[in-house]
Amino acid sequence: MDGRVIEPREVPLGGLRALNVWRTLPHRDLPTVGAWCFVDHFGPTDDVMTVLPHPHTGLQTVTWPLSGEVRHRDSLGSDVVLRPGELNLMTAGDGVAHSEFSVGEPHVMHGIQLWVALPDGPRSGPAAFEHIADLPRVAGDGWRGIVLVGEFDDSRSKATAHTPLVGVELTLAARSLVTIPLDPTFEHAILAVDGSIGVGGGPQVAQRSMLYLAPGRASVVLDAERDTTILLLGGEPFMEPLVMWWNFIGRDHDEIVAARDDWQNQTRRFGHVDGHGGQIIPAPPLPQVRLRPRVRR
Repeated sequence: MDGRVIEPREVPLGGLRALNVWRTLPHRDLPTVGAWCFVDHFGPTDDVMTVLPHPHTGLQTVTWPLSGEVRHRDSLGSDVVLRPGELNLMTAGDGVAHSEFSVGEPHVMHGIQLWVALPDGPRSGPAAFEHIADLPRVAGDGWRGIVLVGEFDDSRSKATAHTPLVGVELTLAARSLVTIPLDPTFEHAILAVDGSIGVGGGPQVAQRSMLYLAPGRASVVLDAERDTTILLLGGEPFMEPLVMWWNFIGRDHDEIVAARDDWQNQTRRFGHVDGHGGQIIPAPPLPQVRLRPRVRR
């Protein structure tokens, strides 16, 4: 897999008034990069985000807007407007529900939503929510960045991480060969956010595509024709089995069935999100076969 480029697939998000997103993780051959297990890139678009209350288990949601504002409400009582340069991180634990709606002017939405798989222990623990506005800024020769999660270039984000993990927005200077430091114990992925990038000794990565880098690298050399934003993700390979279905992550089929039943029956497990008049996104039907853990090929 090292050096492989993963092409995105377009997916409608949020029902009838869907916001289309470009999804690179999970991929059929690569379910995770570290504990990162889900990457959606949306926009730039005039379409608005209208995602009614829906549930999560066993994961963290990480929301990073590049333009536009999103109102986040959840069953913990959080009600926050997220703006560019700020990070929302919600830990689902055993169960949480939330909604996301575009607010403000102009309605130009552009951003990235990610999931982090939780390890045993935190995945069955309490839910939590963090809104972080003072993220560390870093810079090097030909690049500058914002540390979203974990540690990079001796700077650490306040965002809670339950496994060794890194997530950084980087801007590459135009027409420069840029060397980006990497933790050689991590595997990494690079998402080309707003333009294509070249990789020293490797392929060209088109906008919205993702490059996978196996553990063992201490750096990667990149170049771009113009100032270009990328997202660097990484972490120690996540070895626990993951059954991912809809908005749930568990370890086996029965956990997913129980979570779906609890959501459909609106039990206390997921709580209530105020401000939507009882409207929710119902769970889709389960497949007619037992769900199995995702594996790398």
